[in-house]
Amino acid sequence: MAKKRRYTTFVIALVALALWQAVYALKLFPPLLFPSLADIARALVDGLFHRRMLEATAHTMLLIGRGLMIGAAIALVGSVLSIRFEGFGAVYQAIVALCDPLPGIALMPLAILWFGTGEAGIVFLIVHSVAWPLSRSLIEGFRATPPMYLEIGRNIGLNRFGLMRAIYLPASLSYALLGLKTGWARAWRAVISAEMLFGVAGNAVGIGWHIYTSRYQMDTAGAFAALAVIIVASLAVEYGLFRTLENLTLKRWGMMK
Repeated sequence: MAKKRRYTTFVIALVALALWQAVYALKLFPPLLFPSLADIARALVDGLFHRRMLEATAHTMLLIGRGLMIGAAIALVGSVLSIRFEGFGAVYQAIVALCDPLPGIALMPLAILWFGTGEAGIVFLIVHSVAWPLSRSLIEGFRATPPMYLEIGRNIGLNRFGLMRAIYLPASLSYALLGLKTGWARAWRAVISAEMLFGVAGNAVGIGWHIYTSRYQMDTAGAFAALAVIIVASLAVEYGLFRTLENLTLKRWGMMK
């Protein structure tokens, strides 16, 4: 099934590229606004090897990694304390319910006021994008833990910390991965938007800033090349990191097919 899905995705991608080139060949749009695949490929090679696009992408990924770790730590501590202390849980879950629907881009003005237009503001937006969906998923996973597992844990002498480490966390792993995926997707969009906005002050050097400068230089091919890099990076994380984690944990343990 997975192989068939990959084959279908590959065919759809080829058809989309063929349609793109056909539209370019028909001259339906000016070449400046709708470049050919060859122009985009040249811009991609030039960006990767001469314009530091790889460095910009790596900078963006490092920012996301930093924000992911901070956001995941906040979500884990908050969710564990929510299960451990009922009063704290009521307050924390209310905070999650209020903050989770807020898109990161809506907090950009506050991020600029509080942290300026440097990396700290971008990391703040990433943490916001990750912490709340992951907290929601973890709390739901903890609540969905079968009571029988908890009874078995208590019968073999596990204390509350032992129950959390040996029962709650493994049982909620599928929820945690789902929340982490959601947080990653939100963080990726937030950091690109933040780099494009903060780049006005010249402090951002990520892939979002590369797209922003391409606009001013009327480098449409370069902008599409940067978008291609973003897509490839997203697919690498999705199918490289998250699929590997699923294969090493959930599928190996029989928790998913």
